[in-house]
Amino acid sequence: MVLSEKIKVGVVGVGYLGKLHARIYSESEDVQLVAVADTDKGRAEDIARQTGSKPFVDYSELFGKVNAVSIAVPSGLHYRVASDFLNQGIDILIEKPITDSVADAEGLVRMAGDKDLILQVGHIERFNPGYIALKGLVHKPMFIDAQRLSPFTERGTDVDVTIDLMIHDIDIILSLVKSDISEIKATGMPMLTPRIDMASARIEFKNGCIANITAGRIFHGKTRRIRVFEEENYLSLDYLTTEIIEHKKKLKDGRPTQDIRHIKPEKFDPLKEELNSFVQSVRKRTKPVISGIEATEALKVALKVSEIINENTHS
Repeated sequence: MVLSEKIKVGVVGVGYLGKLHARIYSESEDVQLVAVADTDKGRAEDIARQTGSKPFVDYSELFGKVNAVSIAVPSGLHYRVASDFLNQGIDILIEKPITDSVADAEGLVRMAGDKDLILQVGHIERFNPGYIALKGLVHKPMFIDAQRLSPFTERGTDVDVTIDLMIHDIDIILSLVKSDISEIKATGMPMLTPRIDMASARIEFKNGCIANITAGRIFHGKTRRIRVFEEENYLSLDYLTTEIIEHKKKLKDGRPTQDIRHIKPEKFDPLKEELNSFVQSVRKRTKPVISGIEATEALKVALKVSEIINENTHS
């Protein structure tokens, strides 16, 4: 059934990301932000006041009031909160990672499928204008190098950096390389927290492609970059500026050289685009850009990288 009226939405968890969801929904002409829920009553009331919605401490108060919900609670609560909404017949967008275990992720995918509900996961880089442009230029990658480095903050340190940061690049690489993985090698270490703060992974695919990924949250500046090498093409994307530099092989006077092109896609807000995409999936009952299936595959790889690093650290 395609919804023709405004979609009634809610947001569960209005911390750093959730409050952005609430603001964007409140400004949308396609939806009505009905309510926000947060265990911090003061925070729920503050965000509700800013967005013209109702505040609740208990997210179950949203049952029967909304068609769809964004879930931005700590990842350890993802399965419980998401399954409660799915059991109520409510479509969900859940921030990454989908859950903190593969079994729970697969459980949510089954539940959404059985109930014919939308389950979208917030891998926001899929909505970066630079990635969208890059995807159209990539044909058969043979080598990929990705770096995602950040200064240290308390946010996200309840999980390994593989789940906090690296999972973004894992998801992007899996979307570009149309092949199964043959082997994963990894190294890393805790530095400022008890969890892995620095990680490097080498992923080998059955079609011969190799991807190197580095993620860390101990650096002075911020780096978000991916380089894709093909047989006669090299593409470099800076996610922060969204600029792509393309190096294309050509022959000049019988000698190899390169055509270098700078591509600057039109900028837009990736989070706004992501929420818009979710709303359209809810309205039209279409598969989301990032379904639970893709998110589960990225989670499997990220957890495997953590497992390898932990085994090496304690061996």
